[in-house]
Amino acid sequence: MEKFKLFAKKIFKRDFIDALSAMALGLFASLIIGLILSQLSKIPGLTFLKEFTEIISSKSPVVGCTIGVAVAWGLKVTPLTMFSSAATGAFGYMYMGGGPVGAFVAALIGAELGNLVAGKTKLDILIVPIVTIVAGSIAGKFVGPFISAFMTHLGSVINSATTLMPIPMGIAVATLMGMTLSSPISSAAIAISLNMSGLAAGAATVGCSAQMIGFAVASFRENKTGGLIAQGLGTSKLQLPNILRRPLIWIPPTLAGAILGPLSTTVFAMKNNSIGAGMGTSGFVGQFGTLAAMEGSAPTYIIVLKILLLHFIAPAALTLLFSEIMRKKGLIKEGDMKLKL
Repeated sequence: MEKFKLFAKKIFKRDFIDALSAMALGLFASLIIGLILSQLSKIPGLTFLKEFTEIISSKSPVVGCTIGVAVAWGLKVTPLTMFSSAATGAFGYMYMGGGPVGAFVAALIGAELGNLVAGKTKLDILIVPIVTIVAGSIAGKFVGPFISAFMTHLGSVINSATTLMPIPMGIAVATLMGMTLSSPISSAAIAISLNMSGLAAGAATVGCSAQMIGFAVASFRENKTGGLIAQGLGTSKLQLPNILRRPLIWIPPTLAGAILGPLSTTVFAMKNNSIGAGMGTSGFVGQFGTLAAMEGSAPTYIIVLKILLLHFIAPAALTLLFSEIMRKKGLIKEGDMKLKL
């Protein structure tokens, strides 16, 4: 029984956490960068960037290729298996609209099986690509579309529920997505897989921003400017070792997200797309996504003011308030949020 638990834990970490985190890197290097370039191309003098976004648009198989290679890299497979995964990722992405989920499934299955036969014969140059591509394509054809459809349906339920019940769903989405961002799981990959949009995506962005900006500000005394930038514009995952050691430090940013989530869905009607929903303030991707999703709903300066308030100012103020109260009560101690940068 103990051996089974260890095996299951290893598989979960490898095929879910490691592979999904790697998938997020693939998404960042394609779809997410495409969003950023698309927004930048609207600035006078940068319009030439527009044509560069076409190759990494949501309809391009290049996105699937990038995801495939990224997943294989995350699994630490042999080079030949990794390069072959570009084909499986593209197939899974394009077949029946499998999208990122289809690419992930195809790349995961193909890379795992291809890696199993790597080094077993003197014909690796033929055997490994054949096994990887055939196995991955079969998974992309018979498994990927159904998982993708399920995830999309689940995302639609979340999007609709947030519109119908903005307060409780605002709290739930902001809290859960925010905590996911600080956990080993990729919030960006989940948001894109669920095809989050509208108010739900807006609440998710606020929750994720609360984690990043919150931890950055609350731990400034320990981590100074380097920590502020690393967490505020990088990722709050840097705090994960400290969260595991002292779980109470997770309360201030999570509580801030829970408070701001329903304000985002009701008072401010913040929206986003699936690409920016799970990114928070990382590289300002969440903010670029918000601008794209809310374009035309209000003057640009109003949208920018809402972004500054909900994504930066309010999370910083609330988290700092809660963390200072907990410090005075001895619930958070000096050094609890110290990063090893």
